[in-house]
Formats: sequence, C-alpha cells, structure tokens
Amino acid sequence: MGNWAVNEGLSIFVILVWLGLNVFLFVHYYLLYDTSKEYIYTRKLLGSALALARAPAACLNFNCMLILLPVCRNLLSFLRGSSACCSTRIRRQLDRNLTFHKMVAWMIALHTTIHTIAHLFNVEWCVNARVNNSDPYSIALSDIGDKPNETYLNFVRQRIKNPEGGLYVAVTRLAGITGVVITLCLILIITSSTKTIRRSYFEVFWYTHHLFVIFFIGLAIHGAERIVRRQTPKSLLVHDPKACAQNISQWGKIKDCPIPEFAGNPPMTWKWIVGPMFLYLCERLVRFWRSQQKVVITKVVTHPFKTIELQMKKKGFRMEVGQYIFVKCPAVSKLEWHPFTLTSAPEEDFFSIHIRIVGDWTEGLFKACGCDKQEFQDAWKLPKIAVDGPFGTASEDVFSYEVVMLVGAGIGVTPFASILKSVWYKYCNNATNLRLKKVGSFIFLSPVSLVSYKGRL
Repeated sequence: MGNWAVNEGLSIFVILVWLGLNVFLFVHYYLLYDTSKEYIYTRKLLGSALALARAPAACLNFNCMLILLPVCRNLLSFLRGSSACCSTRIRRQLDRNLTFHKMVAWMIALHTTIHTIAHLFNVEWCVNARVNNSDPYSIALSDIGDKPNETYLNFVRQRIKNPEGGLYVAVTRLAGITGVVITLCLILIITSSTKTIRRSYFEVFWYTHHLFVIFFIGLAIHGAERIVRRQTPKSLLVHDPKACAQNISQWGKIKDCPIPEFAGNPPMTWKWIVGPMFLYLCERLVRFWRSQQKVVITKVVTHPFKTIELQMKKKGFRMEVGQYIFVKCPAVSKLEWHPFTLTSAPEEDFFSIHIRIVGDWTEGLFKACGCDKQEFQDAWKLPKIAVDGPFGTASEDVFSYEVVMLVGAGIGVTPFASILKSVWYKYCNNATNLRLKKVGSFIFLSPVSLVSYKGRL
C-alpha cells in the first residue's frame, strides 16, 4: 500500500483536484442561478431547470478548455524535456495524457447530457408560456416585450404550439442550431472512439475525431444569441423583484414597480477555449511544417507474420530510447497519421519502426512498399513518407535506474528493441556514465519475432 501511494499519489491528487474544480463550478453556478436576485423572474418562468442548465454549462467550459491540451504532442514533449530536473512522478503525469483526455471527454459527455435535458424543458416551458398553455404568471412574464420599448424575458417570441414550437426554436435560433450540431458531433466522436473501432476501423476513428473543429466553432458561438436572460442591474435599482413579484398586475402603474428590463448574459465560452484553441493551432502548424521535411526510406525489411521494418533518415532527426513518431504516407492517405514506436537506437545513423499489417492503412503501406511482390524493389519506387516527432515516453527514463525489468508481448515489445540496442552500444563502447547496472532476466513472447533476447547484461 505504501509503494502504491508513493507511485500513484500524485496521479490521484491531480484527479481529485480536477474533480474538485468540477464540483466547485457546478455548485457555485447552480447556487448563483438558483438564488441570485437578478434571476428571480427567470426562475419564475423556467423553474429549477434554469440552474440545472447553467451549472453544467460552466463545467463544460472548464473541461472543453482542458480537452485539447493532452493531445498537444509537441507541447507535452517540450514540457517533458524542460522538466528533466523534476521527479519521475511529475513527468509520469505527462505520459498519461491520453488517459486524462478520455476522462475529460466523459466528463464533457456527462455535463452535455444534463445541459441538453434541462434546456429541453426550458424550451418547452417557454413555448407553452407564449401560447397561453402555462400558469398565468409565466404567461404575463412572457408577454413583456410585446409592446414598444420593452425588453423581453422569454426568448420565444413566436406563438407556435409544441412540438412544432420547440422544433422551430431548434432550427431557427442560433443556440438551437449550434446545440444540435455540437451534440451530434460529440456523439459521433465518442461512439467512434471505442477500442473496437480504433483497432479495426482506425480511419473511422481518425476522421470523426476531426469533427472537433466543428464542435469548437459551434461551442464558441453557442451563447452569442444570449437567450438566457436576467433583470438588468439598472432595473434592479428601481424595481425590486422581491417586493414587486406578487404585484405583477400593478407593474407600470405604480412608481415602485415599473416594467422590469431584461438583458441576455454575454457569451463566456469563447474566453475559456480561445487559449487552448490557439495552442492547438500552433501544434498543427508545427506538425504541418514537420510533414514537409524530407524523409528518405533507406531500407524495407519484411519480417515473418506480415510485419515490415522501415529504416529511414531525416535531416536534424534526434531521438531517445523508447520514443515514438507519427507517420503519414500520402500514397495511402493524404490525411491519416499513425503512431509507431521507434525500434532503432540513438547510436545508429538511421531510425526505424516495425509495422504489423492489421488494417487498411497498414495493408496499403505494405503494398506501396512493394512487400507483396517477390522481386527486389528499387529505392526510387518507394513511397514518400512524412514523419512527425519524435515524442517522449516513460521509457526514456530507463537509464535513470540501476536495475530495470522489461516486460512485453506481441507488437508491444517494440519499445524494448530500442532500449536493448542502446544498452548494447553503450556496453560495447564502455560508457562510464551509465547508471544502469543490470537488466533482469526476461523473455519476450512475440509472434512477430522482433526481438528475442534472454539473459543478463
């Protein structure tokens, strides 16, 4: 238990802080909309659904701010490199970026569900109040704004009965249109991100994930119409809702209760997400710049069990053990990038990856490299390759310990090929600054036979 606390304590702390911030935002904004004086008349019209819609909206802003950061690979590599002086436990949090990305995604899905259901009730009640299918108080509040020089509280101004009225709001109001679009995008992104889809239909996962562009654009403008309205501060000075709420028939007739004025809340979501969106834009520009750099395939090796090895060279490419790269082959797909662990050692004058042929993209690369043919393939016939990376992993810290144990199976042994090669090179070169003293006995059970070491170094 003690070792677990030492190893996982920081991870648990980070998760608890994240969960705590979500709880704080939800409770704070729920109480704000459920008790604030300026929303008394809005609550009279919408009831508890007002707070239940706005509280998850605040949590959505927070989590949508976070969702892009764990997938900024170059930013994470920079932070990992700049945190070399920090403890391994701190650097380990960066290596769990995708786990955190998934947790944030599920939190977004949860709050989207609550937000959507609450607003469905809000729309129904607003539409009913406009067609006199509600309580007299809500009907009276909804009629405010029909006369000249009056500001409205109920954003529904047409008198169309449900369900046509609700559908009219969904297809004619900016909040309705963007709400439908971003919810559909979120559903497609999440359902296509399951392990089965990712492994068997990676292209589906890859392309649907890029719906995030539409998602964030819709999210940024979702609140621009300001349909959630409140009594203005100026109106509160002359019209006290606590004193006037029960005398709605006297509004505008007595001095202390003039017709209240209402205004919509200014959009806030864009302020939360503009920073991460800018960082991610820079990330994609860096990836594009790297993709334009020339990569030369120097050798293609066919291994048993339909596995190929690509040996490549790229100007200025520097790597460490256990790192990975993203590869794009325009001859197969002009948009798809796939991650592969580097199997070469930093001491070698090339970098290599091993690819097991398990899907459409890898099958296309297999054929593009001429591996389906018996005759020798000329170098000039090999396809063009774009490489992004390398990116760091926890395996980089292998030389920070005196004793290490490497355990891998199947294609998952590839990170250890780089490590073992580097250990061998350092051993042969009599490296004096090598802290690693012992690699324990290990066996790799791999059908692809990438690495077959057993022994002690």
